[in-house]
Amino acid sequence: MPGRTPVASRATAVFAYGAAAGLAVDLVLGDPRRGHPVAAFGRAAAAVERRLWRDHRGRGALHTAVCAGGAAVAGALAARAVRDSRTASAALTAAAVWAVVGGTTLGREARAIGGALAAGDLEVARERMPHLVGRDPETLDGPAMARAVVESVAENTSDAVVGALVWGAVAGVPGLLGFRAVNTLDAMVGHRSPRYRRYGWASARLDDLAGWPGARLTAALAAVAGAPDGDPRGAVRAWRADAGKHPSPNAGPVEAAFAGALGVRLGGTLSYGGRVEHRPVLNGGGRPVEVADIDRAVRLSRRVTWLTLAACVGGRILTDTVKRRTK
Repeated sequence: MPGRTPVASRATAVFAYGAAAGLAVDLVLGDPRRGHPVAAFGRAAAAVERRLWRDHRGRGALHTAVCAGGAAVAGALAARAVRDSRTASAALTAAAVWAVVGGTTLGREARAIGGALAAGDLEVARERMPHLVGRDPETLDGPAMARAVVESVAENTSDAVVGALVWGAVAGVPGLLGFRAVNTLDAMVGHRSPRYRRYGWASARLDDLAGWPGARLTAALAAVAGAPDGDPRGAVRAWRADAGKHPSPNAGPVEAAFAGALGVRLGGTLSYGGRVEHRPVLNGGGRPVEVADIDRAVRLSRRVTWLTLAACVGGRILTDTVKRRTK
């Protein structure tokens, strides 16, 4: 009808089409085997670290600002260069989404380890574990590896998919690239080793802040997506009861919700780089993780991914509607 007010703004349409296309490409292709943009960013960040490193929080904050800020600025410049073309803007968004999300590769790696565990080949499973988790595989038996994989699928659904889409919905391509940069910096320098206890502090805190909305959305959608082969109410119960027990403010809600949705027990003793940690048990009333739960976790992660896209697009449309009505 002539003169009809559009439901969504141009920016919202660009994000919706671009994000859907980017997720579709990721679904078909997964991560590129060579020349991955995140790997290139990691090399650049490592080069900056070699120039800046001191055992000092201020130097670490500068490192974070240069690397994360640089990624966001690059995204802003690229978006500005194509802003006059809706098609080019959507294509850029699709490319950015494909570059920063990793849901398909996450699922492939998890299922590869699950396949090795199902076949009883623990050595092959241990060889593949470093592709997915940072724990010492030699210290893990079969059940412990299965548990670690489920925990990693849960946490990376938030870090590698949901968080990026949330910030893409908020800030477009700069949000997508900036979030992935922050998340990558946290993985590189945000841990509490002697070298990075001070230098990585800013990256770790910024990652906590940037990941906060995505982690809560992931937990909520894990409850919504718990059916048909899970327990939505169990996800909510575990989230409310156990999320605060986890040392990470963002991994806690996600892992607890996944544990409850899958009906399994997560957490417990683990080892990172020779350092043993005793983490609280999440969803203590659940059963131990079995190999088949890896595939269930991957399916849950995929449902959460597409629900996130719907939620982000819906949120943008709602925002557009409110803005029009308040003008």
